[in-house]
Order: sequence, then structure tokens, then C-alpha cells
Amino acid sequence: MADRLQSTAQHNDSDPDHSSEKKLAAGVDADYLDSDVDSIHDGLLFPTAEEMITLRRVSDTIPWNAYLIAIVELAERFSVSSSVVFVAATGQSGALGAGQQMSTGLTTFYRFWAYVCPIAGAYIADTYWGRYKTICWSVVIAMLGHIIMIISSIPGIIGSNASLGVFILSMIVTSIGTGGFKSNISPLIAEQYRITKCYVTTTRSGERVIVDPAMTTTRIYMYFYLFINIGALVGQVGMVYAEKYVGFWLAYTLPTIVFCISPLVLWYGRSRYRRSLPQGSVLPAAMRIWRYAQRERWSLNPFKTIKNLTSEDFWESAKPSKQVGEKPRWMTFDDQWVDEVRRGFKACAVFIWFPLYWLCYNQLHNNLVSQAATMNTNGLPNDVLSNLDPLALIIFIPICDLLIYPALARAGIKFTALKKITCGFGTAAASMIWAAILQYYIYKTNPCGHYAATCKDANKHPLVSPLNVWIQSGSYVLIAFSEIFASITGLEYAFTKAPTNMRSLVMSVFLFMSAASAAIGEAFVSLSLDPLLVWNYAISAILAAVGGILFWMAVRRLDSEEDKLNNLSSGHFESK
Repeated sequence: MADRLQSTAQHNDSDPDHSSEKKLAAGVDADYLDSDVDSIHDGLLFPTAEEMITLRRVSDTIPWNAYLIAIVELAERFSVSSSVVFVAATGQSGALGAGQQMSTGLTTFYRFWAYVCPIAGAYIADTYWGRYKTICWSVVIAMLGHIIMIISSIPGIIGSNASLGVFILSMIVTSIGTGGFKSNISPLIAEQYRITKCYVTTTRSGERVIVDPAMTTTRIYMYFYLFINIGALVGQVGMVYAEKYVGFWLAYTLPTIVFCISPLVLWYGRSRYRRSLPQGSVLPAAMRIWRYAQRERWSLNPFKTIKNLTSEDFWESAKPSKQVGEKPRWMTFDDQWVDEVRRGFKACAVFIWFPLYWLCYNQLHNNLVSQAATMNTNGLPNDVLSNLDPLALIIFIPICDLLIYPALARAGIKFTALKKITCGFGTAAASMIWAAILQYYIYKTNPCGHYAATCKDANKHPLVSPLNVWIQSGSYVLIAFSEIFASITGLEYAFTKAPTNMRSLVMSVFLFMSAASAAIGEAFVSLSLDPLLVWNYAISAILAAVGGILFWMAVRRLDSEEDKLNNLSSGHFESK
């Protein structure tokens, strides 16, 4: 058996002869998730309990369908990243001339609305349309938003009050389309890999290893994120120079043209993608299970109530097999689906901590851009520096995949998803510490002291700190590492821990945490002005650091269940 399975997995010591996914792709096109997937695992050698502990784990090869979907995301990210630009102050890039505080406020609003809308898109996909159809219609809506954005930048309109109103309208419409897109494209790409169980294979070097679907999912999302940042990098750099040397009408037209790639690739792959069928009102059933499990667990003693609601057997009473006599008519599912719902709720509890992380990340898109404008840029547009973040991700994602993560695995270090997220909080806090210290020295070296953003000479020319703008690089590189650890892993965790028929909904909960962070960030807008910017970065750093510590304390027991949660049997849900 081992000889027959030899070299079916990809790992980082030697390339495999072929991938199990290649074998499957040859005979299966556009099949659905509710089809019989047990045949996928025919002929695979499954590990024993001892082998699950002792053998090294590797990932499989990413299916080509996933790369097609990644191209769709690349085009979408190019368009979004290069479209939202504001003028913060004299000497800074942007179109609205509204000042740093307005820039921060509008950017924060855009992020909030763009990450609230995925909830509606997820519900429509899981309940009515399925992911593919929802994505297609979302692309149409987003395209309309891009057209409105171009209108706001036409010479004669741009710079007026009408331009601001039309631009905000375009943000709202684009966010609706982006919302329906975001919550469904992420599950769709991971669903292209069909194997769900760990199996044993032998590499060319003779080592017996376990091919772990969870690690393969991690790998898929790492390269998915790589494509996202290729689109972001090219879009942002192209936009900056288009608006500087031609005008904002071109800076907004280019993203719209590139975005047209999305419907073309979606149409091309329509018969190749593995799609999911909607399964009716899944969310109400999941919420009913949660309410049913709470029966007789509430007490006047708050400590007893918390203990009861967090006990290990909380979900047992909601399982059909535990019902005495005839079970309720609404229990149209099995015990395994209750276990999947429990796992999904556990994932959502993990995501509740993410707003503290996103507070740090959101500084990239407003305050750090404005900080660059108060430094010596040597003629470089101040918003070009923010591209160090996607550039660092493009460089370090393959390094993590090919070198760092495999080295940790060989050393016997289990760098689990929750450990990665904890490290992400730490590196995000470090990036804000860097920014706070840099802001302190900007104030110290600027001719106007603590009013660096508005400092001008007698001829109204901006006066900046002599500090070189490239000193900012540390913040961008650290936040890039935090994205690898926290953001990418969050996408993976949402997919692997959600019930199969609720993947878009759980993904939307993860994305909604960005909206929650944006709402919290509105409270910090008042700190986005001189002379309070040091406090802005310092408070963000403190919140992320303390949040990371409390996060690990809250999830360390859940971390020990990682393998158990990843290998749950698939449940059955029958919609009415």
C-alpha cells in the first residue's frame, strides 16, 4: 500500500511524483459538495493514533482551480486597493482636499461598510444562491460602484462638493458588491481541494509522512493572500503615479478595466469549479441548537451561569440522540452536525478578539500614510511607502511556506493556528511601537514641533522632519508578518472550523471583525491629529499586546483540541 501511495504529497525536502489532487482533477469537473466524497479517499492509507503523533505532517499540492479563483481575487483587490484615495493635506496625495482627520474618517467608514456587507452576502449564498452565483452578482454590483467612482473624478466635477458626494455613493455601492464577494470567494477557493482526511505517504527520500488537509488549507490561503497582495501592490503603485502625472480619472478608470478580468475568469471556470449548493435556512437551525443547549443552565449566580454555559457538555443536550422520547420536529440533523455547529461557535469566539488586532492594521491606510508626508521623502509620493506591506508579504509568504513552517515541523514544534494568531497580535503591537517611537522623533525634529502635519514656511511650502521616510519600513514589515500569522490564519480557521453548509456565514463573522474594528477606530479619529499621534500609536500597541496575552489565555485549552476539531465526521442537515 505504501509503495502504491509513494510520492503523492508535496513537501519541502523533495518534490512528489504527482499529487492526489491531480488524480482527482482529471475526472471530476464542477462537482458539488453534497456528492459522495468518500470515494476520494479510496486507496489512501490512513494513519494510526501513534502515527498521528510521531510522523511529520506535510501539505498536498494546490489544485489549479484554486489559482483561477485567486486570479479573480487579484483583479478585485487591484481595483479596491487603488480606488480609495484621499487628499489629507497640502503636500499629500489624494483627491478630496479634506484633511487628515476626514481622510481617516472616510477610510474607516469604508472599511466598516465593506466588512458589514459580507454577512448579507454569506446568508444569501448559504441559503439561496450558492457561492458561485452570489459572487457573480456581487461582481456586477461592484462594477457599478467603480463606474460611479470614475464619474466622481471627471475633470470639472473633481474637487467640488458634488465630487465628494458622488465618491461616497461609489464607496457604498462598491462595498455592497465587495461584501458579497469577500465572504464567498474565500470558502470557494479552499473547497477546490477535496480531500478531508489525513493519510500516510512516503516521500522520494523514503520518509513516511502524513498529508494533512489542514496544512493544505493553510497553504491555499497563504498563496491566496499572496495573489491578493500582488493585486494590491500593482494597483496602489499604478494608481499613485497615474493620479500624479495624469489625473484621478485615469487612477479610477484603470482599476475598473482590471476588474473586468473577474467576470471573464469566473465565466471561463464555470464548468471547472467545485461549487456548493445552498441548503436552506441553516443559520436559524444553528441558533436554535444554541438556545436549546442553554436550557436549565442559567442561574441567579453569575459565576455558576458562566460555568454552566462554558462546560464541556454544553452541546450534548442539543443532540438528537440525547432526547428522551420523541425528538422535536425541528431537529432535522444528526449528532455530528451539532458537533460541527459547536466547532463553528468556538471559531466565532476566537474571532471576537480580532478587532484589537485590526486596530493596528488599519493604521496602514491612513495615519502611517500621513506620517510619511511629514518626513523627508526625497520626491517620493507619501502613499508609495504603504506598498512596503504588500511587497513584504509577497516576499515572506513563500519563505514562511517553504522554509520557516517546515523547519518548525522538523524541529517538532507544533505551530498551530491559535499560536500563529497569538504571534500575529505580538508583531502587530511591535509595529505600532515602532510607529510611536518614530512619531516621537518626528515631533522632536520638525521645525514646528508637535504640529508637523501643518508646518509651513513663509511661502506656504511644507516643512518636514529631516528623518528619511524609509525609517517607516520597520512598521510595514512587522505588520506584514502579523498578517501572515493572524489574518491568513483567520481565513483558514474560519473555513476549517465552520460546518460545511455554513462556511460563508462563519467567514463573514471573521470579516465582520474588521467592521467592528473600524467602528472602534472611529473613537480614535480624534487622536489622528497633532499633537496626539504618539498616543494614537501607543494605545493601539497596548491594546494589541494585552489583547494577545488575554487571547492566548482564553484559547489555550481549545488549542489542544486542534486535531480533534479538524477531523470531525461530517454531519447531516436536512432543510425543511
